[in-house]
Amino acid sequence: MDVLSWQRRLEGIAMFKDFPLAEVYRLLEPGPVVLLTTAEDGRANVMSMSWHMMVEFTPPLVACVVSGNDFSFRALRRTGQCVIAIPTVELAEQVVAVGNCSGRDTDKFAAFGLTPAPAEKVAPPLVAECFANLECKVADDALVDDYNLFILEVVKAWIDPAHKEPRTIHHHGYGHFVVDGETITLKSKMP
Repeated sequence: MDVLSWQRRLEGIAMFKDFPLAEVYRLLEPGPVVLLTTAEDGRANVMSMSWHMMVEFTPPLVACVVSGNDFSFRALRRTGQCVIAIPTVELAEQVVAVGNCSGRDTDKFAAFGLTPAPAEKVAPPLVAECFANLECKVADDALVDDYNLFILEVVKAWIDPAHKEPRTIHHHGYGHFVVDGETITLKSKMP
C-alpha cells in the first residue's frame, strides 16, 4: 500500500468514533419484537423477545435467545414448545409492558389484555391480537447451556388476513423502537 492510500485509509478511520460494546446489539437487531408464549403445568406465560433470526427456510428454523433469568426459559427448556406471535405497532405499549414484568408473579395475558387462543400442534397458546403466530418445537438445544440459544422448528404457521399491511416494531434499545415503514420491491433471484 503506498503512502497516499495509507493516509486516506487513516483519514477514513478518523471519521469514526468508538461505540460501546455493550450497545452493539442496538445496531444489529434483526427483526421485529415478538411475543413468545410458553405453557407448563397448565399455566401459560408470554414474554417479549427481540433476539431471534431465521436460520433455515425448509423446514423453517428460528434461532432465539431466551435468558436463563426469564420465567419462560424453564418452561421452554422442559416442554420444548412455544409460540412466536408477531404483533403490529398497535400493540406496542402492551408488548413493552409484557417485557417489563415477570410471569413469575403476573398473569400477563390478563394484565395486558391479551387473548390466549388454542394452538393446533403445541400446548402454548397463540396470541389472538397478533397478525401472525408460529407454533414451534425445540429442534436443537445444544447451545442452550452456553448461550441460552434455542433452535426452534416452526411446525404450524397462522396469519390473520384482516391485517392487510401489518407494521411491526423493532427494538433499538433503551425504550427506542423503529416502526416498519415504506416497502420497496427490488429484483431478486430468491423465490
